[in-house]
Amino acid sequence: MKTILIAFGCLTISFAVSAQLVSSSPVCPTFKVDVLAGNINKIHPKSTIGEVMKTFPCFTEKVDKDDMGCTWVIYANQGVSFFPARNYIEIRDNFKGTMEPSLMGKPRASLFGTLGNPKMKDVNWDAYQTQYGTLVVYYNKAGKINKLQMSSRGTDTMKLCE
Repeated sequence: MKTILIAFGCLTISFAVSAQLVSSSPVCPTFKVDVLAGNINKIHPKSTIGEVMKTFPCFTEKVDKDDMGCTWVIYANQGVSFFPARNYIEIRDNFKGTMEPSLMGKPRASLFGTLGNPKMKDVNWDAYQTQYGTLVVYYNKAGKINKLQMSSRGTDTMKLCE
């Protein structure tokens, strides 16, 4: 009888020990932006919507095609959006991850050493020619960087989604 109780106790404990909590929401890797190479975790602006979602399954919104022909995958809590049909990636000031070189919040005047002279300028943004296409840098009212757009297209063919 004592042996049966011990066996039953061991069996009960083994079931309790093997129970696991399983998260129902997908987990994404840390977003690692390489501004000079124009990619996030090796996902570049020309990547397909499927490649983006496979690498980063924790998206908050996905649109296959809207009235303007835009497709996007948004990671709102990460500060990142991919626009595969228009071949660009957008990083906002609430970006959670790592960035090399670290540009968010930097003053406009500090970019020459890293990016050189912009190809195009406006009051609120600068567009830089890069090896992969175009980097558009946006500034807030204080003149600090608050948004980046990395595109595989040149400034003359780049089309943004609204």
